[in-house]
Amino acid sequence: MAPETNLSSRERLLEAAATLTYQDGVGIGIEALCKAAGVSKRSMYQLFESKDELLAASLEQRSSAFVAGLLPAAGDGRSPRERILHVFQQVELQAGAPEFQGCRYLAVQIELKDQSHPASQVAHRVKGNLTAFFRTEAIQGGASDPDLLARQLSLVFDGASARAGIGADNLTGLITPTVGTLLDAAGMS
Repeated sequence: MAPETNLSSRERLLEAAATLTYQDGVGIGIEALCKAAGVSKRSMYQLFESKDELLAASLEQRSSAFVAGLLPAAGDGRSPRERILHVFQQVELQAGAPEFQGCRYLAVQIELKDQSHPASQVAHRVKGNLTAFFRTEAIQGGASDPDLLARQLSLVFDGASARAGIGADNLTGLITPTVGTLLDAAGMS
Protein backbone atom coordinates (compact mmCIF):
# COMPACT_ATOMS: atom_id res chain seq x y z
CA MET A 1 0.00 0.00 0.00
CA ALA A 2 1.64 3.23 -1.15
CA PRO A 3 1.13 6.28 1.05
CA GLU A 4 -1.11 8.93 -0.43
CA THR A 5 0.63 12.28 -0.35
CA ASN A 6 -2.60 14.28 -0.24
CA LEU A 7 -3.67 12.64 3.02
CA SER A 8 -2.42 13.78 6.41
CA SER A 9 -0.18 11.52 8.48
CA ARG A 10 -3.12 10.80 10.76
CA GLU A 11 -5.35 9.82 7.83
CA ARG A 12 -2.62 7.61 6.35
CA LEU A 13 -2.12 5.85 9.68
CA LEU A 14 -5.86 5.28 10.08
CA GLU A 15 -6.07 3.90 6.54
CA ALA A 16 -3.03 1.65 7.05
CA ALA A 17 -4.45 0.35 10.32
CA ALA A 18 -7.82 -0.38 8.71
CA THR A 19 -6.30 -2.13 5.72
CA LEU A 20 -3.57 -4.10 7.47
CA THR A 21 -5.59 -5.22 10.47
CA TYR A 22 -8.38 -6.43 8.16
CA GLN A 23 -5.88 -8.37 6.03
CA ASP A 24 -3.48 -9.58 8.71
CA GLY A 25 -5.18 -9.13 12.08
CA VAL A 26 -4.65 -6.83 15.03
CA GLY A 27 -1.22 -8.30 15.78
CA ILE A 28 0.29 -6.25 12.95
CA GLY A 29 3.39 -4.45 14.22
CA ILE A 30 3.94 -0.72 14.65
CA GLU A 31 6.78 -0.81 12.11
CA ALA A 32 4.54 -2.32 9.42
CA LEU A 33 1.78 0.21 10.13
CA CYS A 34 4.19 3.14 9.98
CA LYS A 35 5.88 1.85 6.84
CA ALA A 36 2.55 1.35 5.05
CA ALA A 37 1.45 4.85 6.07
CA GLY A 38 4.79 6.44 5.21
CA VAL A 39 4.98 7.88 8.73
CA SER A 40 7.76 7.62 11.31
CA LYS A 41 7.14 5.88 14.63
CA ARG A 42 7.83 9.19 16.34
CA SER A 43 5.09 10.87 14.31
CA MET A 44 2.71 8.02 15.05
CA TYR A 45 3.26 8.43 18.79
CA GLN A 46 2.72 12.18 18.47
CA LEU A 47 -0.68 11.49 16.87
CA PHE A 48 -1.77 8.48 18.94
CA GLU A 49 -0.84 7.51 22.48
CA SER A 50 -0.50 3.87 21.47
CA LYS A 51 -1.16 1.29 18.81
CA ASP A 52 -4.30 0.39 20.77
CA GLU A 53 -5.58 3.95 20.39
CA LEU A 54 -4.75 3.91 16.67
CA LEU A 55 -6.69 0.66 16.20
CA ALA A 56 -9.69 2.03 18.09
CA ALA A 57 -9.66 5.26 16.08
CA SER A 58 -9.40 3.30 12.83
CA LEU A 59 -12.40 1.15 13.75
CA GLU A 60 -14.36 4.21 14.82
CA GLN A 61 -13.60 5.94 11.53
CA ARG A 62 -14.81 2.92 9.55
CA SER A 63 -18.02 2.49 11.56
CA SER A 64 -20.05 4.95 9.46
CA ALA A 65 -19.17 3.14 6.25
CA PHE A 66 -19.96 -0.21 7.92
CA VAL A 67 -23.42 1.02 8.92
CA ALA A 68 -24.06 2.71 5.56
CA GLY A 69 -23.09 -0.48 3.75
CA LEU A 70 -25.54 -2.58 5.73
CA LEU A 71 -28.51 -0.66 7.02
CA PRO A 72 -31.34 0.73 4.92
CA ALA A 73 -31.98 4.46 5.04
CA ALA A 74 -34.28 5.62 7.82
CA GLY A 75 -37.86 6.12 6.69
CA ASP A 76 -37.33 4.35 3.36
CA GLY A 77 -40.90 3.05 3.33
CA ARG A 78 -39.97 -0.62 3.62
CA SER A 79 -41.57 -2.90 6.17
CA PRO A 80 -39.51 -3.93 9.21
CA ARG A 81 -39.17 -7.41 7.71
CA GLU A 82 -37.82 -5.96 4.45
CA ARG A 83 -35.46 -3.69 6.37
CA ILE A 84 -34.00 -6.64 8.28
CA LEU A 85 -33.71 -8.72 5.12
CA HIS A 86 -31.91 -5.80 3.46
CA VAL A 87 -29.07 -6.12 5.98
CA PHE A 88 -28.58 -9.78 5.15
CA GLN A 89 -28.82 -9.14 1.41
CA GLN A 90 -26.00 -6.62 1.84
CA VAL A 91 -23.91 -9.18 3.74
CA GLU A 92 -24.50 -11.65 0.91
CA LEU A 93 -23.35 -9.08 -1.64
CA GLN A 94 -20.28 -8.09 0.37
CA ALA A 95 -19.36 -11.72 1.01
CA GLY A 96 -19.15 -12.30 -2.74
CA ALA A 97 -16.18 -9.93 -3.06
CA PRO A 98 -12.79 -11.69 -3.24
CA GLU A 99 -11.31 -9.41 -0.55
CA PHE A 100 -14.10 -10.19 1.95
CA GLN A 101 -12.71 -11.61 5.18
CA GLY A 102 -15.77 -11.32 7.38
CA CYS A 103 -16.91 -8.61 9.75
CA ARG A 104 -13.92 -6.54 10.90
CA TYR A 105 -15.66 -5.74 14.19
CA LEU A 106 -16.27 -9.38 15.06
CA ALA A 107 -12.69 -10.25 14.07
CA VAL A 108 -11.29 -7.60 16.40
CA GLN A 109 -13.33 -8.88 19.33
CA ILE A 110 -12.25 -12.45 18.70
CA GLU A 111 -8.58 -11.60 18.23
CA LEU A 112 -8.23 -9.26 21.18
CA LYS A 113 -10.19 -11.28 23.73
CA ASP A 114 -9.71 -8.36 26.17
CA GLN A 115 -13.06 -6.56 26.35
CA SER A 116 -11.43 -3.55 27.99
CA HIS A 117 -9.13 -2.95 25.00
CA PRO A 118 -10.09 0.36 23.31
CA ALA A 119 -10.55 -1.31 19.89
CA SER A 120 -12.66 -4.08 21.43
CA GLN A 121 -14.86 -1.46 23.07
CA VAL A 122 -15.46 0.27 19.72
CA ALA A 123 -16.21 -3.08 18.07
CA HIS A 124 -18.57 -4.05 20.91
CA ARG A 125 -20.48 -0.79 20.56
CA VAL A 126 -20.78 -1.07 16.77
CA LYS A 127 -22.01 -4.66 17.03
CA GLY A 128 -24.38 -3.65 19.83
CA ASN A 129 -25.83 -0.96 17.59
CA LEU A 130 -26.54 -3.57 14.92
CA THR A 131 -28.39 -5.72 17.46
CA ALA A 132 -30.31 -2.61 18.57
CA PHE A 133 -31.31 -1.99 14.93
CA PHE A 134 -32.63 -5.56 14.72
CA ARG A 135 -34.51 -5.10 18.01
CA THR A 136 -36.12 -1.83 16.88
CA GLU A 137 -37.24 -3.38 13.60
CA ALA A 138 -38.51 -6.48 15.44
CA ILE A 139 -40.60 -4.30 17.75
CA GLN A 140 -41.96 -2.32 14.79
CA GLY A 141 -42.77 -5.57 12.99
CA GLY A 142 -44.65 -7.06 15.94
CA ALA A 143 -42.22 -9.87 16.71
CA SER A 144 -43.36 -12.10 19.55
CA ASP A 145 -40.02 -11.69 21.39
CA PRO A 146 -38.07 -8.76 19.88
CA ASP A 147 -35.07 -9.18 22.19
CA LEU A 148 -34.65 -12.86 21.36
CA LEU A 149 -35.11 -12.22 17.63
CA ALA A 150 -32.50 -9.44 17.70
CA ARG A 151 -30.00 -11.76 19.38
CA GLN A 152 -30.78 -14.55 16.91
CA LEU A 153 -30.31 -12.21 13.95
CA SER A 154 -26.98 -11.03 15.38
CA LEU A 155 -25.93 -14.65 15.77
CA VAL A 156 -26.81 -15.39 12.14
CA PHE A 157 -25.05 -12.20 11.00
CA ASP A 158 -21.85 -13.07 12.84
CA GLY A 159 -21.94 -16.73 11.86
CA ALA A 160 -22.59 -15.93 8.20
CA SER A 161 -19.89 -13.25 8.13
CA ALA A 162 -17.36 -15.54 9.77
CA ARG A 163 -18.11 -18.57 7.58
CA ALA A 164 -18.02 -16.51 4.39
CA GLY A 165 -14.91 -14.68 5.59
CA ILE A 166 -12.92 -17.89 5.99
CA GLY A 167 -14.27 -19.34 2.74
CA ALA A 168 -16.18 -22.11 4.52
CA ASP A 169 -19.52 -21.26 2.94
CA ASN A 170 -21.18 -19.31 0.17
CA LEU A 171 -24.05 -17.20 1.53
CA THR A 172 -25.99 -17.09 -1.76
CA GLY A 173 -29.31 -18.83 -1.27
CA LEU A 174 -28.50 -19.59 2.36
CA ILE A 175 -28.68 -16.47 4.47
CA THR A 176 -31.97 -14.92 3.28
CA PRO A 177 -34.05 -18.12 3.71
CA THR A 178 -32.46 -18.67 7.13
CA VAL A 179 -33.37 -15.16 8.26
CA GLY A 180 -36.82 -15.51 6.69
CA THR A 181 -37.43 -18.62 8.80
CA LEU A 182 -36.48 -16.73 11.96
CA LEU A 183 -38.75 -13.82 11.02
CA ASP A 184 -41.64 -16.20 10.30
CA ALA A 185 -41.13 -17.98 13.62
CA ALA A 186 -41.20 -14.61 15.41
CA GLY A 187 -44.49 -13.69 13.73
CA MET A 188 -43.10 -10.94 11.49
CA SER A 189 -44.98 -10.80 8.23
